Amino acid sequence: MTDDVSLFGLFWKARWEVWLVMVGLMACSVWVWAIVIDKFLMYARTRRSMDRFEQAFWSGQSIEELYRTLSAKPTQSMAACFVAAMREWKRSFESQSRSVAGLQARIEKVMNVSIAREVERLERRLLVLATVGSAGPFVGLLGTVLGIMTSFQSIAASKNTSLSVVAPGIAEALLATAIGLIAAIPATIFYNKFTSEVNRQAQRLEGFADEFSAILSRQIDERG
Repeated sequence: MTDDVSLFGLFWKARWEVWLVMVGLMACSVWVWAIVIDKFLMYARTRRSMDRFEQAFWSGQSIEELYRTLSAKPTQSMAACFVAAMREWKRSFESQSRSVAGLQARIEKVMNVSIAREVERLERRLLVLATVGSAGPFVGLLGTVLGIMTSFQSIAASKNTSLSVVAPGIAEALLATAIGLIAAIPATIFYNKFTSEVNRQAQRLEGFADEFSAILSRQIDERG
């Protein structure tokens, strides 16, 4: 009876240590794709949210009215930055002291904190992609080394070095490296893509924060 050297045959007949490595890498690959799908959906929602907010903000609608609308519900991204700035603005002018000293700096601070939180949300779980992308090939190589060592031990025990004896064990061991690359390559590609996307959205948030800070600064000068 000949050995099954198909991919599935090699996987199911793999030695337990190599099999554990391959199962772990396949689990990481599934995790990577779950993160990729989630991030695609998240970034698309965030872009649409920014577009809707900018359309409302620059439509000529009163910022007071826009604040009342947005503050009544949970906000994220650009809307959260706007609400945080407006909350600090109103807290300063509606207090009895009506203190505007340092208001500009406080507004910029709360917007920076809001942007940092948004970037943290966008970057969540990207470290998993980076880890799988960098460590996946080495974990696969570990499975290959373990498989080859076991194959050589079997060859020494059977004292048979024919290709029909050696080939299945070597192919089984190399399959671990292949699975490691299958997990690592998409993880690396999408990590780079998502990092670039986070940077673009962060720059968009910072651009809005600068523009809104300038608008509030003029209002402060007028009221001062």
